[in-house]
This record gives sequence, structure tokens and C-alpha cells, in this order.
Amino acid sequence: MLDLVELSSKIKILHLIKSLGRGGAEKLIPETALVHDQERFEFHCLYFFYQKQNIVDELEAAGIQVHLIPSGNLGLFFQVQKVRKFIQDQKFDLIHAHLPWAGILARSVGKRISIPIVYTEHNTWDRYNKVSFWGNRLTFKNQDVAVAVSNEVALSMQLNSIWDPYKRGGRLKVRVVQNGVNTDTFQRFFSSTEEGAFSFAHWESEKRLVQRSNPDQRPSAGSENASSIFPEEKLFHLRAELKIPKGAPIIGKVAVFRSQKRLWLWVDLAIRILRKYPSAHFLLVGDGEWRGRIEDQIKESGLQSNFHLVGVKKEVIPFLNLMDIYLSTSEFEGLPIAMLEAMACEVPVVATRAGGIGEVIQHGKQGFLTEVDEWEHLEKYVIRLLEDPKLHREMAQNARVQVIDQFSMKRMVAQLEEIYVQVLKNNTK
Repeated sequence: MLDLVELSSKIKILHLIKSLGRGGAEKLIPETALVHDQERFEFHCLYFFYQKQNIVDELEAAGIQVHLIPSGNLGLFFQVQKVRKFIQDQKFDLIHAHLPWAGILARSVGKRISIPIVYTEHNTWDRYNKVSFWGNRLTFKNQDVAVAVSNEVALSMQLNSIWDPYKRGGRLKVRVVQNGVNTDTFQRFFSSTEEGAFSFAHWESEKRLVQRSNPDQRPSAGSENASSIFPEEKLFHLRAELKIPKGAPIIGKVAVFRSQKRLWLWVDLAIRILRKYPSAHFLLVGDGEWRGRIEDQIKESGLQSNFHLVGVKKEVIPFLNLMDIYLSTSEFEGLPIAMLEAMACEVPVVATRAGGIGEVIQHGKQGFLTEVDEWEHLEKYVIRLLEDPKLHREMAQNARVQVIDQFSMKRMVAQLEEIYVQVLKNNTK
């Protein structure tokens, strides 16, 4: 990695994002900050749309200074002067924008002041509405580095630039930096010791303590030592609170209830699986605009006792520890953080090959994949894992190994720090 000694003593970075809900893009900001070298980097976050269910406290716990300039989508165009003055007053060295609206705003600010801009793209361009798409595309080259969270997202950038190709030696560079997970924090705290065991039916009574490769590394925002936060009794109580019988397998997902997740198909699959495997239970962690429709669908099935919609949770690790299979029916994705977190907790994945999911899961090794339009086939793969404990155990272990080897937070942060330093060096020449 590049030597930071050549640069000023502390680099001030401003994360720019429209809102601070509990989506994957938002949660990456505090998670990466906890692993960054905060002796050399100082992080701030500026957001515009206030939501009750936000992660401001998690950002602050991660050492990030949080700022709010109230605005809606279209109102962002009228915030350029305020944001420019804020950046100049605070003397930031670099802007790191996330998602199209913040990206458009950052580039507009950058036209008036000389400041390096890094932008992270979390989805393929064809998934944005027309305003986001064209605003993003028309301003896209007015930044230094575009970070794609997956190879598919990077390809989307390239395909949408065919008619407006990047200039050789021009300002914009595209880099793929795949999302990462703090595997010291996200892990399963009990090990299965008996074939046929699911969830807490046969977990070892002795807890596995978190083994940190760096004892001085801080835990993720809002978490503490695993042995004090997740005692065996607490996890048993959580299962009891949800009224899930001991030994019943749990299929789950963590998501914002948006149309892209196609949770009505997720529930449809669950109903089909219950016809063949009535002891199974289904756990959804999250909330959103589709919740009402999902609840009605579950009610109409008459199988409410097998479904558990627990809402938005600040701490998802206990719920991931309850899951035996992570099921995803998404139509499109960037590279889903929640799925990587589940894998780090030794949960095999059964999912559509949406976005970057196919770059993480090797079919038959860490889980099973289908094409997006062939989501019905997910049912047979869930049943296969439920009926083959040995295969389930192998895939669970493979899932964690894959995240540790290829999608660790340390690896992601190292790549981001390299980008920050290189961009700053290029702008000081």
C-alpha cells in the first residue's frame, strides 16, 4: 500500500450520502471506519434526508462526526452552495459519495472547488429511475475514481459509457472494490456437534469466544465482546420469544422491504417449503414499504405461526446466529452486505444469481444459485439442505471461509485507503 507519510498528517474525508437508513450502503460507512487507520484518517458524514430508523448513533460510535442539512431529492440541487461552503469551512481533503443523488451533488460541488471525489456505485445503472440514471450518467466523469462493489456493477458503468467513452489519461478511473465484512465480529458463537442438528437443538454448551487477530481492534458499532452480549441463554431466550421450537430449522433473510428483494416470492417459496417440511420456520429481519403486502400474504396462507417478522434491528448478529439457511429471491443486487454477514456466521445461501451474488457463491459449495427468472427452483435446494445435514454443515463452513478469504473488511478497507492516497497524490502533482 502507498506510504501515507508523504501526505499531510491527518486526511479529512467526508462521506456524502442522501440518508442514513439501515441499508447496506449506509451501514458500510461505520463498519469501514472501525477498521480504517483513524490515526491517519478523520471521517465525517453529511446526509440530507432524516429518518427515524437511522444509524447516526452507529456512525458516532465508530468515531465519525455526523452532520445534517435537511433536504429531499430534488431539493439537493439547491444545497450545492451550502455543501460547498461546509466543505471549505471544514477543510476536507476528499469527498467519498455513495449512491446516485449524493454522487450528482458531489460532482456539482466539485465544479466550483478543487477537491478529489471518490464515488461508490452499489447497483447496476439499469435499476435506477430515469432522473437518477441520467443525472448520474451526465455528471459521471466529473470525479476521480468510481468504485464498483462488484464486477457486474463495473460492467454496467462501461456499457453505459459506450457512446461517451472515457478519455485516455482522463480524470476518471474505475475500480472494483467488493464489499467486505468484519469476520471478527460476525461469526457463529456455537458449533454444531451432531449430524442432523439445526439451530439450537444440539449446540455445544460452551461458547466460542471471539478470536481477534488484532486485540486492539475495536468491535463493530454497537457491539461488545461476544461472550457478554451473546450468552447461550440469551440466544435460547430469543428463540423462545419468537416461539420457535427447539430443533426447528430456520430459513431467514435480512433486508429492506423494497420491490427489488421480491419478498412476495420469498413468502411464496416459504409456503411451498412448509407443505413438504412443516417444521421449518421463516425469519425476516427488516422493514419497508412492502411489509403490509407481505403480512397479508402470510395471513392468507394460514401459516402465521411459522413466520417471524421482527422489524428493523440495530444488532442482527443474534438473528443470523438463529438462521440455518439464508434465502434470497432478489431481482437485482449490488453485492449484499447482509448475505456476506450471514455467510460469516456460517449460514449457507440459497439465492437467485442477482448482481454480485454470483461473484460470491460458488454453486454447490457455499450454497445454491438459480437464475433470477428461475426462482421457483430455490425450493428444491432449500429442501436438499434441510434433508442433508452433512452437506449443510460443509456448506456452512465453506461460506465462512469464502468471506474470510475473499470478502473481509480488512481487505476492503486496505483497497479504499490505497484509492484515497492515490487520488490525493494525483491531485497534488
